[in-house]
Amino acid sequence: MKENCILPISDKLKNAFFINRAEEENITRKFVEGLGIKTPSYLQKVKFLSGGNQQKVVLAKWLANNPYLLIFDEPTRGIDVGAKAEIYRIMRDLAEKGNGILMISSELSEILGMSDRIYVMRNGTIVKEFTTGEGVDEENIMYYATGVYQ
Repeated sequence: MKENCILPISDKLKNAFFINRAEEENITRKFVEGLGIKTPSYLQKVKFLSGGNQQKVVLAKWLANNPYLLIFDEPTRGIDVGAKAEIYRIMRDLAEKGNGILMISSELSEILGMSDRIYVMRNGTIVKEFTTGEGVDEENIMYYATGVYQ
């Protein structure tokens, strides 16, 4: 797991001959604690973690670069309800800290519950933008997404 967390910044953690193992450990610990990754050890193979914890390791890997914008494509697909709540909490925390979040999801309830702004696309083109407080619901989104008028 440790290697996954530091992969994008591994070049920054080494000099000509050595990798700074203490810094590797500090960064991994920061993400395990900050993201609530449940693991018996930093050396645990990611494939043996639960789906939600695997998602958090992927997120840790990209957060190591201090990105301004994060793209979440189906961030909660295949994980249990508890893990979904944790992923949502992490996304909200990141947004509150100033990170931009672009979430792509086929779950309309997820979109409605997490978004400040919703863009609806049909045939590769944005056909509608909704902002918080417009009274948007699943029916409105589907209306624009399908072009089917009832």
